[in-house]
Amino acid sequence: MIRFNKPSITEKERNNVLEAMSDDHILSGDGKFTMKVYRQFEERFGIKNMLLTTSGTTALEMASILIDLEPEDEVITPSFTFSSTVNAFLLRGAKPVFCDIREDTFNIDEAKIEALITPKTKAIYAVDYAGFPCEMDTINEIAERHGIFVIEDAAQAVGSTYKGRYAGTLTEFGCYSFHETKNYVMGEGGGIVVNEEKYMERAEIIREKGTNRRNVLRGLVDKYTWHDIGSSFLPSDMLAAILSAQMDRYDEILEKRMNIWNIYYHKLKELEEKELLRRPVLPEGIKHNAHMFCIVLPSEDIRTDLINRLREKEIASYICYVPLHSAPYGLKLGYTPEMLPITEDLGKRILRLPLYADMTSEDAHTVVEAIAEILTDKE
Repeated sequence: MIRFNKPSITEKERNNVLEAMSDDHILSGDGKFTMKVYRQFEERFGIKNMLLTTSGTTALEMASILIDLEPEDEVITPSFTFSSTVNAFLLRGAKPVFCDIREDTFNIDEAKIEALITPKTKAIYAVDYAGFPCEMDTINEIAERHGIFVIEDAAQAVGSTYKGRYAGTLTEFGCYSFHETKNYVMGEGGGIVVNEEKYMERAEIIREKGTNRRNVLRGLVDKYTWHDIGSSFLPSDMLAAILSAQMDRYDEILEKRMNIWNIYYHKLKELEEKELLRRPVLPEGIKHNAHMFCIVLPSEDIRTDLINRLREKEIASYICYVPLHSAPYGLKLGYTPEMLPITEDLGKRILRLPLYADMTSEDAHTVVEAIAEILTDKE
């Protein structure tokens, strides 16, 4: 079976975990390996203020608290995303205002944002789909003009760049995921990048159940006390040990993933020329991280048939998302499928192909050959 995803785990990760469990290390958060991860992100990406979290979801929840979202506030966001993006601010009582997506990148359509802004709009949550950063200069300019926040949901985009700047650093707050399905993993985990220093102290307090515990660990105060709302957003140092090993292997993992991505891209060109599918569109100014490879099929029926027939050939593939606006809870919120026609159409036709670091070139060629056989059989 060619699996859809598989994390790349080596002796380096295993040895780090054993070291984290040794007698002279702590198992709870903010230990040796957490601090090493921060140094690795600063050295590689220039990120100075980052806090590991228990998930990409809780990173987004922290961002929602930091911008003081309140009931009846509105947040503009794409519907073509994982539920975490919206749950993070629904938990604060804020309302999603779904924006349609671009047909090329599947990211939020920056040209449609401004028409959705009202006096209640507090923020834009921009999602870097497939590791392709959004058109952030335009989005930031709109937000600045209207005095609203921008949160970058860069869960899939660690290492991607937009006009030479790293995803996660493009707005006030960037949120990463290190779930086992991502490029660099810690099992369950995430991180929030605090790109404006003035928010850092409060971010640390929110992450530690609303207390100033980090200042106790630094020796700045002799006891910690309750200062703000917060939760237990701090992951175990044992999980950080896995991520630290992954970051040591950053170039290796990226190169392997990019190899598979490029095989798909070049070998599927002929099928695109025959209009049997559409390959990803590469925008100018973007360098992606090979997080995923999506194709767009001519119809939902063709996609369904392709999934089933690939499964018969022991190849896993995945539809990605049911758009949030037409999912059961989106309908409960009052949305209908017709409200976002591009999202609704593409959501029925996009298919993700298997892609992971330890996948072989032979596996990728097998996937391409199977797709070609199935789709050309329909001509």
